[in-house]
Amino acid sequence: MQNLNRRTLLKTAAATGAALATPAFVRTAAARTTTITVASLLGDEKPETRVWVKIGELVEARLPGQFRFNIVRNGALGGEKEVAEGARLGSIHASLSTVSSLSGWVPELQLLDLPFLFRDGDHVRKTVDGDIGADLKQKLAAQNFVVGDFINYGARHLLTKEPVTRPEQLNGKKIRVIQSPLHTKLWSAFGTAPVGIPITETYNALSTGVADAMDLTKSAYAGFKLYEVVPYMTETGHIWASGVIFYAAGFWNQLDDGQKAVFLDASREGAAYFNQLIVEDEAKSVEQSLKNGGKLLKPEAFEEWQKGAQGVWQDFAPIVGGIERIKTVQAA
Repeated sequence: MQNLNRRTLLKTAAATGAALATPAFVRTAAARTTTITVASLLGDEKPETRVWVKIGELVEARLPGQFRFNIVRNGALGGEKEVAEGARLGSIHASLSTVSSLSGWVPELQLLDLPFLFRDGDHVRKTVDGDIGADLKQKLAAQNFVVGDFINYGARHLLTKEPVTRPEQLNGKKIRVIQSPLHTKLWSAFGTAPVGIPITETYNALSTGVADAMDLTKSAYAGFKLYEVVPYMTETGHIWASGVIFYAAGFWNQLDDGQKAVFLDASREGAAYFNQLIVEDEAKSVEQSLKNGGKLLKPEAFEEWQKGAQGVWQDFAPIVGGIERIKTVQAA
């Protein structure tokens, strides 16, 4: 009887201790909120920021109180290169990036940047959803960029201070390019002098004569008010600007498997939301640009634009997996 009473007492004590301990653990866990520093190049109204508000809401719905998204807007943490470097150092936890800006770490990404390769946004999506996209995700992860999903910024078009509709009209002009070998090669083929400049410094570079032209998507053209310094947009659509939603590996590796699954789901939903926002924003951006002095032009001698870009395919084929891989993507 004495042993029975002792066992009963121990069980009761253990149960009581667990009951008392559990609320304390829950309170501690609930109080532990991880702040995620997210870099956005643009303001509240643009897709680049709205997508992170959306992802934050999706994460909060499934992991209430565990994470707080601190979205730092308007390029305050630097351009894409600086943000990517900050993510590798751990000072920035998440952002978006064009694949062009990450190609210094993963050169194979330049497959997605090849000029006149993709027909439209659906063609791009088919490519990144397949084996090529999976391979590129692995290569980015090896460089400490964990990809939530691919996104599409829309097609890039030529922006100039003076009307340009034919490629020979670019000869001798200084053109701002993404700090990427492929973009440098592309515009060199048209007789320009490429200058690598971060996007956050582009407006001043164009207004002061450091550059005469550049290329960009319609959404970002309006977002950075570049119609004030390069009023002419020639709708070349030469490159479909693919990008990624990414997380810094240092942050990602602190998540448990359940949290990672939530972030991946939120990122995929966020990517679809972003792509739709871009389509809608492009129409608004064109309207805004035209109201503020911007002018839309159609390219002439389109085959000459394509011909000038073909050398890029040959030069970059060994880097992106061979000319057959490029042709397979083209035919998909």
